[in-house]
Amino acid sequence: MSLWWRSAVVYQVYVRSFLDSDGDGVGDLAGLTAGLDAVARLGVDAVWLTPVYRSPQADHGYDVADHRDIDPLFGDLAAFDALLAAAHERGLRVLMDLVPNHVSDQHPWFVAARAGGPERALFHVRSRPTGWRSMFGGPAWSPLPDGDWYLHLFAPEQPDLNWAHPAVQADFADTLRFWLARGVDGFRVDVAGGLAKDPAYGEVRRGVPHPHWDREEVHDVYRSWRHVLGDAPAVAEAWGPPERTAAFARPDELGQAFAFEVLRTPWSAAALRRTVDAQLAAHRAVGALPAWVAGNHDTARVATRLGPERALALHLFLLALPGAFYLYAGDELGLPDADVPPEHWQDPQSLRSGGRLPNRDGARVPLPWTAGPNAGFTTGTPWLPVPPRWPRYARDRQESDPGSPWSVLHRALTVRPRLWTTDDLTWDDARAGVLVGRRGDAAVVLNTSSRPCRLPAGASVVVRTGGEDDPTAVAPSECVWLTDGPVRFAG
Repeated sequence: MSLWWRSAVVYQVYVRSFLDSDGDGVGDLAGLTAGLDAVARLGVDAVWLTPVYRSPQADHGYDVADHRDIDPLFGDLAAFDALLAAAHERGLRVLMDLVPNHVSDQHPWFVAARAGGPERALFHVRSRPTGWRSMFGGPAWSPLPDGDWYLHLFAPEQPDLNWAHPAVQADFADTLRFWLARGVDGFRVDVAGGLAKDPAYGEVRRGVPHPHWDREEVHDVYRSWRHVLGDAPAVAEAWGPPERTAAFARPDELGQAFAFEVLRTPWSAAALRRTVDAQLAAHRAVGALPAWVAGNHDTARVATRLGPERALALHLFLLALPGAFYLYAGDELGLPDADVPPEHWQDPQSLRSGGRLPNRDGARVPLPWTAGPNAGFTTGTPWLPVPPRWPRYARDRQESDPGSPWSVLHRALTVRPRLWTTDDLTWDDARAGVLVGRRGDAAVVLNTSSRPCRLPAGASVVVRTGGEDDPTAVAPSECVWLTDGPVRFAG
């Protein structure tokens, strides 16, 4: 069995914002295919595509009308096949974003259900709503024409599927087979913890299982998928304590789960160590390793949350840990969140909540490629406005600048497979605010304190995020990879 994904670096592509090939202002599959050389140059192992299925785009593709076709906005099945072939030629594997919790209200099943057909059994339909709330704000139930109510944990255009129904289970097994047969290498599973619902639709109460999040029954679904997936990985988007989210990564289930707690961990050596230890312990207990993340399309960019220096240092630190790493496109350029004016908002989360919920558009703005118009993303009008300052982050500039975030991560990705060769991690003693992790003959040093610390004599620096002021020290907010010699700090 090939377990390439246990230690892979996967590049998350928000397809809308990667590269536009036809001037309509929206990134597409042909644009991604044209940009694969740049992805391969960076040194990642795989790409994960956000949804490109047929969709009315009420939630930018996470409202799927046909799981086994490509939306014309992005291309067609021939364009997808061309992308797959081009990726594989470059040694890049391809993961698709699977959306099993809900479908579009324009999916044929729900069109028939709305009309009163027997397809209603494929959804959650009741004569009266409960108090469940939508993740996008407001009630999680909306009325049907005859007065019944249907469940949508997200937008009303995204009715939740009834995963207790055999037809739903069988259809998704067919979807997995369809894409695997085309050559897809794995999947990211959206809302992985939400598929199972309490049959009684009980309210949220302390001391009892949640009525619709992370119920034990959901693991039966993923155990059935493993028979279809074979060796292919699937990574769970599941939030919660490590021992719960790691359960999705069991070998007979999805095999991998995101370590989202990093996103909630403050810039503190002690706090980061606690998070890393907890994630590793929980995953090892089920025979897995974490999928580390510093950001994605649903959170503020890490350069905005932490600042550019700390963001780059956190990336280098997480890349040194046992497990996989998922790199959000644009983070290798050090992109911050863009300031998207409300009149240009596209995020249904903020639009539907009247701005009460965070707007995620700032982390989804198209990527900068060159210093040209719209930073080289499109010849048309971009779907989200490209900031005037974007060309300073352009990929072509950064690839020729040895001190850029792109160049630092490129060097790290180049040596990572040869440097970090064991799944062990031990911590060396260090002063407060400094983390020193060791795997075999290599060590990672992260300085979260406000003063520099001295590099040990005889240690060889492999990659670092700074060091311009004093190459013999680790500056505040800097991360360094070392080898050849013990790592000990004094003062």
